[in-house]
Amino acid sequence: MRVGLITREYPPEVYGGAGVHVEYLSRELARLIEVEVHCWGAQRLDAGNLHVRGDVPPPGITGGVDSGPAAKFKTAVDALALNLVQMKELAQIDIVHTHTWYAAMAGFLAKKLYGIPFVLTTHSLEPLRAWKAEQLGSGYAMSSWMERTAILDADAIIAVSNGTKADILRSYPEVDASRVHVIYNGIDLAEYRKTSSTAALLKYGVDPAVPYVLFVGRITRQKGVTHLVDAVRYLAPGTQVVLCAGAPDTPEIGAEMRAKVETLRRETPGSKRAGHEQVTRDGGRAIATGDPTGTGHNVVWIEQMVTKEEAIQLYSHCAVFCCPSVYEPFGIINLEAMACGAPVVASAVGGILEVVVDGVTGRLVPFDPDPVTGFPLDADRFARDLAARLAELMANPSLGAQFGAAGRKRVEQTFAWKSIAAQTVELYRALLKQKFGNMEQKSGNKEQGTESSR
Repeated sequence: MRVGLITREYPPEVYGGAGVHVEYLSRELARLIEVEVHCWGAQRLDAGNLHVRGDVPPPGITGGVDSGPAAKFKTAVDALALNLVQMKELAQIDIVHTHTWYAAMAGFLAKKLYGIPFVLTTHSLEPLRAWKAEQLGSGYAMSSWMERTAILDADAIIAVSNGTKADILRSYPEVDASRVHVIYNGIDLAEYRKTSSTAALLKYGVDPAVPYVLFVGRITRQKGVTHLVDAVRYLAPGTQVVLCAGAPDTPEIGAEMRAKVETLRRETPGSKRAGHEQVTRDGGRAIATGDPTGTGHNVVWIEQMVTKEEAIQLYSHCAVFCCPSVYEPFGIINLEAMACGAPVVASAVGGILEVVVDGVTGRLVPFDPDPVTGFPLDADRFARDLAARLAELMANPSLGAQFGAAGRKRVEQTFAWKSIAAQTVELYRALLKQKFGNMEQKSGNKEQGTESSR
């Protein structure tokens, strides 16, 4: 069996949870079947059963557009153009499996043109992310159309949580519930584990001797990092907060984040001047705002995406990890933190409810969304609730350690990639059998251990 995984993100071009998912899923699937990955970029890899091919949108579609309304819809147009290119490479595979709307039309077209089964994993849903219009402009209508077209036609839809399955059926009531299969995201248990190394903390100006709250993620409306900044003013003086937050979705939210951190600085007695920076010889950058004497707040903003090894160190030594998302189909960052033994404080939204167990692996924060925007109806109340639960764990390290140990145990029992890959292959085989009867492969490709037909 040979599967084609279609994705925007693949290492080293990974900026979100979908890219992390495809990286590890492809590796585990390749232990069982032949895997082709088609992604955005210049990646090339042939390692046993795993074959990776990156590509870029064809020139001339939106080339040279870097300002005005067209600059925002450029990404959506590029996605469709690249899907057309990728579709041509799928003729010899047995099953196509796409990830996110950026890749959905390649699967849709491959099914139509080559008659192969089409699997779609939804890592989020466009109808539930109205703020994407800020990022994509009029391209949001296009991304929504591509997602809807693909979801309605896919032979199987993988939801990364039961909450996501419910969202799919609510957002797309035409979808038969029997076509939606829940297969969780996973975690590499050997890679993500507690480490004693503190090199990353020292590199970015984090004081290892002072307990800290940690956030890791992009600066997006979805991840809710600005709500965490709002919560800092309600924490005890001297609280160290580490915001590992970069890659803003838009200049607007980047500016909003900077303004909120600057406002917090102005409200903090004795704080360092705005923009006080630490820059390391190898390019690390952290902006410290707050009071180094301990009478005010101390925020360390690592304004870049850190390496995997650095993130593991930050997770391993935090007193508590915070995930203030306003929308989260799953939330891989919570798994990463739990695998490293960190207690988690997270919004009680979406798939987080199936990952973080309130009172066992951390604390869930009530979230009351605006039915139109999805943002909190009372942002100040949400910030205060975040702060209260963070403060509880900062003041009670033994409880935090208890939650951290339980979190590690939970990921070991439920979220190993080996099990998730096996469930995915089982779904592939069921679809192939349904379409081709007792013939498991459409084109005679061989199972692991034999020469591929390509």
